[in-house]
Amino acid sequence: MNERITENIIRDAFRNLKYYEDENDIIIEEQKSRISEVKRLLRNANKSGKNGVGYPKFIVSSPSFPDFLIIIDCKADTKYHESKSHNNIASYTVDGVLHYANALSNSFNVIAIAVSGQTIESLKITTLLVSKSSKNGKTLIDENAVPIESIISFDDYMRYAAFDPEVVSNRYSNLMEFSRELHEFMRDHAKLTESEKPLLVSGTLIALKNEVFSKTFDLHKPEKLQQEWMRVIKEEINLADIPNSKKANMTQPYSSIAVHPELGKSSKRYPKGPLNELIRLLNEKVWPFINIYHDFDVVGEFYGEFLKYTGGDKKSLGIVLTPRHITELFAELANLSIFTDKDNVIHADKVLDICTGTGAFLISSMQYLMRKSVTEEQRKFIKESCLIGIEQQPNMYALASSNMILRGDGKANLFQGSCFDEGIIQLVQNHKPNIGMINPPYSQSDEGLHELVFIKQMLDSLESEGIGFAIVPITCATNSHPMKAAILAEHTLEAVMSMPENLFYPVGTVTCIMVFRAHKPHSITNRKTWFGYWKDDGLVKTKHLGRIDLHKKWKHIKNRWVEQYKNRESVPGEAVTHYVTSEDEWCAEAYMDTSFENLNIEDFEKTVQKYALYKMSKNNRLNNDSKSLITVKQSSWKAFRLETLFDIRKGKRLTKANMIPGTTPFIGSTENNNGVTAYIGQEPIHEGNTITVNYNGSVAEAFYQPDAFWASDDVNVLYPKFKMDENIAMYIIAMLKHEKFRYNYGRKWHVERMKNSIIYLPVNNKKDIDFEKIQEFVNSLTYTKFL
Repeated sequence: MNERITENIIRDAFRNLKYYEDENDIIIEEQKSRISEVKRLLRNANKSGKNGVGYPKFIVSSPSFPDFLIIIDCKADTKYHESKSHNNIASYTVDGVLHYANALSNSFNVIAIAVSGQTIESLKITTLLVSKSSKNGKTLIDENAVPIESIISFDDYMRYAAFDPEVVSNRYSNLMEFSRELHEFMRDHAKLTESEKPLLVSGTLIALKNEVFSKTFDLHKPEKLQQEWMRVIKEEINLADIPNSKKANMTQPYSSIAVHPELGKSSKRYPKGPLNELIRLLNEKVWPFINIYHDFDVVGEFYGEFLKYTGGDKKSLGIVLTPRHITELFAELANLSIFTDKDNVIHADKVLDICTGTGAFLISSMQYLMRKSVTEEQRKFIKESCLIGIEQQPNMYALASSNMILRGDGKANLFQGSCFDEGIIQLVQNHKPNIGMINPPYSQSDEGLHELVFIKQMLDSLESEGIGFAIVPITCATNSHPMKAAILAEHTLEAVMSMPENLFYPVGTVTCIMVFRAHKPHSITNRKTWFGYWKDDGLVKTKHLGRIDLHKKWKHIKNRWVEQYKNRESVPGEAVTHYVTSEDEWCAEAYMDTSFENLNIEDFEKTVQKYALYKMSKNNRLNNDSKSLITVKQSSWKAFRLETLFDIRKGKRLTKANMIPGTTPFIGSTENNNGVTAYIGQEPIHEGNTITVNYNGSVAEAFYQPDAFWASDDVNVLYPKFKMDENIAMYIIAMLKHEKFRYNYGRKWHVERMKNSIIYLPVNNKKDIDFEKIQEFVNSLTYTKFL
């Protein structure tokens, strides 16, 4: 057995795969490294277990991929390929290469390859990925989840490793941290407006595509650098494979930055000027990621980060940028496909976004299709033919175009102008799009175009039987609008999914996803619509990072959602199917049965406790006793429509300016202090022994009011049509709160909706409400003695 033979097989593989042809971009070193960080990390990596330097047989690196290394170790005999424990690093190939990878992963994402054998036929290869800051190797897989068991091209290694979730998470965290640093630098030293900041980022990334500029920008004097920056952007745009008519539209938004007075000024801290420093930072921190991670909408993510610091763009344009995990969800729900038939003709879904923004939907769709592609011809087809977009705002069009230029795809199919322009729509339809994805501008007033108008235009632009996905405010689903009828006259409402309330944090827009089948009238298909209650995506709000997948729940939740949608599952508390028309509400909250699986003693205890504490005006910490609970299964329950139990009246508006001090409780739309937000001198307008329920603000919070009061117009007042005391009120309030999942700021519990709402109450043998059992149950609760 001769290990040199195995090494020569690896070298031959490198030659066949052209590793040696570009020594400037792919650097192959054997049992050494010129990279100072690699030297530092391996200085005590000797496999003998003693202190001393140790190196794998091959180290492959590239300046274009600075955070990745490929390392290879080998043995002549396949019986020494891998031990069971991975602890015998001196004798086994897999064990040894993992030993080196674990040391290097402090600073790099490491592709660790173990090779053993003396012939190509007998060769055994294990390929592992150890992501940065991780000590756990995982099998590297291709786009079809097949393990890599041969030596493949450098580009393929980079492509497969880039899909790894840990690598994705690490690069996202790093980039977002840098985006905040960049924002502060722009604010303090460049004096750029909010709309100029993302343009400077995208323009600089385009300029850095130019190899000469990336290596020489530091040589230019501050006052000349802006001119060179603009010249190179124009040059790169002119080189792009797009119609000449579009090039001026792409270039124009960058012109204001090219003459910005602050960017070319020298200072003691930045003698070469702020622009030079910005280019240097982007070249170091962002360009390597652009080169590697084509699925990552860097420009859009930075733009979203910058928007957090201003209300300007959001208010004037209704811009609400779609979170990245949602753009990826759209691609999975669409189940985008690509294949080559027996005649060697490529077939693929073609995705249209008529409100492209920065291009996030197109980028996620591209990457989903790229993962399914198996040939270079398919990948070329995706870039050239499968992504179609329209964007009206010049700055946003420039951002979307730059995103496409940076990826070398899709730019020829981006159109600037109104998505209602017949000429543009005709050009779009020539591409025969069959999948639509849209996050339209959110209407800021009755004068603006309604979101449903954009949805209809998207659907009208798709091929027959095409599928359109839209994420819009929940009010589009819950409120009446003439466009609902117009849409259903020509298209079918396939599904609606109610989304998490903080999805667009820090923007407070409650949304839903609507899915339509194009050019199939709803009345003709005559099928039930599937409604999903997708209110928890597992992401949590954090102080500096926004909503993130802190507890790694999203993947499981996403897979469950996609499975439910594809199979049209009906799951209590999660999904339901229902026939709807344009006159109905389009959301799960309106049709799902209430789930009592989670109803427990605490729901009633909390209701009584809050009221008892209000009455006592002090906090008492008491222990709950364990008691049996009346449940749907334990007792005979019956559904009651609220209007049969109560006379429901709306409160009356009273501004703070018109309030005078006094003793009348003023009930507002709060969740605290029994609803009391002030004591006023005005006479009460509602009687005591009633229940107040917030229809706005803290929607569905309910309280028992023992005394006469004034209720604001955000509150509904329930006058009982039966003999009610505070014990019975406590029970009913707990049941009202159990219906809270149906309502939010976007779907308010207004009087008409409340009248038709259902709550469940225990009944006696005559099917009348069993008030005696309710009294018995409430009296058994811990806090009732304090009422």
